[in-house]
Amino acid sequence: MKDLEILLRHFLLKLLLFIKRKPKRLSLPVFSKESKLLFIRLNRIGDALVTTPLLSEIKRQIGCKVFVLASSSNYFIFENPKFADEIIVYRKKVNGIFSLIKMINKIGFDAVVDLHDDVSSTVSYLIAFSKVNYKFGLNKKNAKLFTHTVEKLDPAKYHVVDRVLEFSKLFNLTLDRSRINIVYDASSDASIKAEAFLEKHYANKKFLLGINISAGSDARFWGKQNFKQLIADLSGYELNLLLMCAERDLKSAIEIAEGKVPIFYRPVFDQFCAMIAKLDFILTPDTSIVHIASAFNKPLFGIYVKYNTKDSIWSPYHSPFECVITEEPTLENVSYESVKEKIFPFFEKYYYGYKNQNM
Repeated sequence: MKDLEILLRHFLLKLLLFIKRKPKRLSLPVFSKESKLLFIRLNRIGDALVTTPLLSEIKRQIGCKVFVLASSSNYFIFENPKFADEIIVYRKKVNGIFSLIKMINKIGFDAVVDLHDDVSSTVSYLIAFSKVNYKFGLNKKNAKLFTHTVEKLDPAKYHVVDRVLEFSKLFNLTLDRSRINIVYDASSDASIKAEAFLEKHYANKKFLLGINISAGSDARFWGKQNFKQLIADLSGYELNLLLMCAERDLKSAIEIAEGKVPIFYRPVFDQFCAMIAKLDFILTPDTSIVHIASAFNKPLFGIYVKYNTKDSIWSPYHSPFECVITEEPTLENVSYESVKEKIFPFFEKYYYGYKNQNM
């Protein structure tokens, strides 16, 4: 039944694009504080995080009212007045496409922006049937739905944040890319809990190194023995080690830590982010944590799967960074030695810098 629904949606989208004429070319408006803009970004946490530099610049430079249509899995990323005023959460069973279209038309937006790289049938319907004069998107297969498009930069050559920032051309923004970054502010409550955890588990303040074992899929789990060996080698340094994981990986974390290293697991994403803000260095497999480390400007070592794609990896936008990349489908064959060879010179740069400042 679900496969039939997907096929039907694809068929309807193709039909829509076939019969839909490209909107009449309009001159770009000058947006002001009175403008109401709707940005659409569904899907995952990382997808939301990489849009925050664009949204924050729009709020800072124009000061207009920014609405974001998000999914139930990423909406909380947008709960920040620095870049969003109101969030609409798309839940298929509660507010279907037609209900959303009705809501969008009732609010009366000055422009709607599709921030997705790929063509989404859901978003295409919303764009096509919303009564909004200005409709922005990337120059992709559903381009005829938009009044204005920007070039879809080559994902093999450009960072994902720079690709999103192409939309700034439609808003006449002036960008200083050296100061633009991912925006995320951990709540004060989460920060207090992170600080309390550290005070409970560490008698002295030292260089704090976090090892995150969790990622979006099991294919990006590096292996218990590898993490154990890394912890053993890092124990030779005068530092505090912290093992971090999602709640689902707590059992693996306990086996890795063997009672020697405190474990901080993530019941709430905001608390996990607050802990990253406390770290001096982090190791993580490819995950949204990379973007949070960038937001807090934390040195990060990543272990990446880049399988069957030419797209550039989702590295931190500005923060210090080093990595190991495999083109195999999993991290299974990424040896400990290959990681050790790269991580220790990178880590020692910040470790000894910290020690020199705190002697």
